[in-house]
Amino acid sequence: MKTTSMIAGLALALLTSTAAIAGDVRVMWYSDGVEGEVMKDLVDRFMKENPGINVILDNVAYSVIKEQLPVQLEAGNGPDIARVTAIKDLARHWLDLRPLVKDPAYWDENFGDKADWMRPDGSDQISGFMTQLTLTGGFANKTLFDQAGVEVPGPQATWEEWAEAAKKVAESQQVPFPMAIDRSGHRITAPMLSYGANYIGSDGKPAPLDQGGKDFLSKFVGWTEDGTFAKDVWVSAAGNTYRAAADDFINGQLAFYYSGSWQVANLATKIGDAFDWVATGSPCGPAACTGMPGGAALVAVKYTKNPQEVATFMDWMAREEIVKEFSERTLFLPAHKAVVEKGGLNFQTDNEQAKAALGTFVEASKATSATALKLPAWRWADTVYAAIVTRIGQTLAGELPIEDAFARIDADVAQKVKDSGL
Repeated sequence: MKTTSMIAGLALALLTSTAAIAGDVRVMWYSDGVEGEVMKDLVDRFMKENPGINVILDNVAYSVIKEQLPVQLEAGNGPDIARVTAIKDLARHWLDLRPLVKDPAYWDENFGDKADWMRPDGSDQISGFMTQLTLTGGFANKTLFDQAGVEVPGPQATWEEWAEAAKKVAESQQVPFPMAIDRSGHRITAPMLSYGANYIGSDGKPAPLDQGGKDFLSKFVGWTEDGTFAKDVWVSAAGNTYRAAADDFINGQLAFYYSGSWQVANLATKIGDAFDWVATGSPCGPAACTGMPGGAALVAVKYTKNPQEVATFMDWMAREEIVKEFSERTLFLPAHKAVVEKGGLNFQTDNEQAKAALGTFVEASKATSATALKLPAWRWADTVYAAIVTRIGQTLAGELPIEDAFARIDADVAQKVKDSGL
């Protein structure tokens, strides 16, 4: 038993400690769909071209990225490179690649418009690059809608209209829940913004939860309590733990699922020809029909013992042809200026539903609100997201009246700001 514990401890240390062996580069990677397989292939090719650098790809659950990585970073540990979504909130931990990469101007030209998303405010640091751009949006089980004789709501349909239509489908086809939304502050922010919410105060710090935010959260809680939204997605976890509802949609248990563009490859792979599905864009609120932009970034960690090897790998991964190939194989929207401008992306799928869904997300991106576009580079976004998920989760679990949840959200965020000393 003692030996087993020692081995487990050693394995954990190897996973969480910054690589110290010369030439080693440890990458902490998570996947929403097929991108882990694509990344493994690319890593193998890199090592063949660069035999002096050993890249260790640690495929982990997203919960490790979300919950364990920040703790490791605060202790001055972690991988050499990580794929993360809390890119601004953790920016103080990223390595400045500017003096290490071969051509900083190439990085500025092709990734500069999103560079502020992942570097400390006021700096010109090159921290990494977005592996993809994402936009939140909905997916409808078109087969269920057709069988129920209910028309799929159009691009200007409201959240109320979607709820009404999804309930008709669920009742007709006897599926467990009409709708679901991921247990995520980023995800639920999109409809909150559509109802007029704005988290950013005049001083750049978090503002108290406003009426627009309260209006949608109140509707969401009511819809969850009456069975319109799947309750288990939000009450099966505690704190700000993330949980996606993708499997519920894939298994035909939902009429409508609100998540985002990163799910396209996952849905195409796992649904196959089981049923027809479509991307819908984001339902409208009184203020907007906006999704939330975002994405995952591949960033270098400043605690690495091998910064030059890290920079060599990042340079290789950031090459135009590699970004294009990665995007085509993963069905992700690229964040590389030249790749986007040249177009001609040949998404590698025979799934026409996936191709149509990607087109829908591109079109929906044109309706993204100005407020939504500010949040990825805002220092406090993840703080607000975490507070909303934690407290609304408690409300849905029957532990906290919604008015108390609103007050706790404000208090949680205010405390984080105070603790930061900023």
